[in-house]
Amino acid sequence: MNWMLRHAAESDVPRLEELIRLSVHSLQAPYYTVAQRAEALGPVFAVDRQLIADGTYFVAEGGSGVVGCGGWSKRKSHFGGDVDRTGVDPMLNPAADAARVRAFFTHPGWARRGIGKAILSACEDAILAAGFTRVEMVATLAGEPLYLSCGYQEKERYSLHLRGDQTMQVVRMTKVFSQPPRSTQTLQPGVIAALSASADQTARELAELMKHTQSTAPLGTTPPT
Repeated sequence: MNWMLRHAAESDVPRLEELIRLSVHSLQAPYYTVAQRAEALGPVFAVDRQLIADGTYFVAEGGSGVVGCGGWSKRKSHFGGDVDRTGVDPMLNPAADAARVRAFFTHPGWARRGIGKAILSACEDAILAAGFTRVEMVATLAGEPLYLSCGYQEKERYSLHLRGDQTMQVVRMTKVFSQPPRSTQTLQPGVIAALSASADQTARELAELMKHTQSTAPLGTTPPT
């Protein structure tokens, strides 16, 4: 893995804005027209500084810059930036509301390297730590396969109205946690290897013990189990 995750900072905003434009005009192109993408940039596809301020937005750094981003929210909004927002985005109640998954974008040159899944896993760990047991999102058609593969279910397809009489189809998706997700970031490869080696050693020792017990058992008796 030649990239790393960290929390986004205010200083990342210019790079995030550029990343979003690149991602939308490349990875969303098979699903939405040029006009749809142009009108969605800003109202739908944009940086929400509130997520950064809340500490719920992640960036993936690789090479010489930001190559992926995404986050979750404990606030009501499902998508969009903060520029046109009026007032405070209301807080959600973990006991009654579903947390949001928000604003996932990947650099076209870094697609299909597991960045989206890693960010989603980090989000889910943080969501559970905050006391939420349900997640809801409004996914693009481009993002839908990723979320389906991670256990999210489609609840509704609808057309989102944009500027200039444009619309775009999106998918409302949800997930209920029956048990804590296993984050890909929780166990480092060295720890996993050590646990695996320990388990193998224990299995070998038990096999040797059983072989010795069977060879030394008196005739007519059954070796203990």
